[in-house]
Amino acid sequence: MGDSLVVGSKVKDAIKAEGCNTAGDLTDALSAEVAGLVKKAAARAKANGRKTVRAADL
Repeated sequence: MGDSLVVGSKVKDAIKAEGCNTAGDLTDALSAEVAGLVKKAAARAKANGRKTVRAADL
């Protein structure tokens, strides 16, 4: 994958705080999910005639 959209160390820390371990491929998969959410939110903003993506677009 290209540039990650998540901070791996923060993800690992959050998972560790839940008492779990992090698989090596988790951050790439999570970044791909975030990229999908961003793309859908941008499309929704454009469909509503805006260039600004808002929290409501998620």
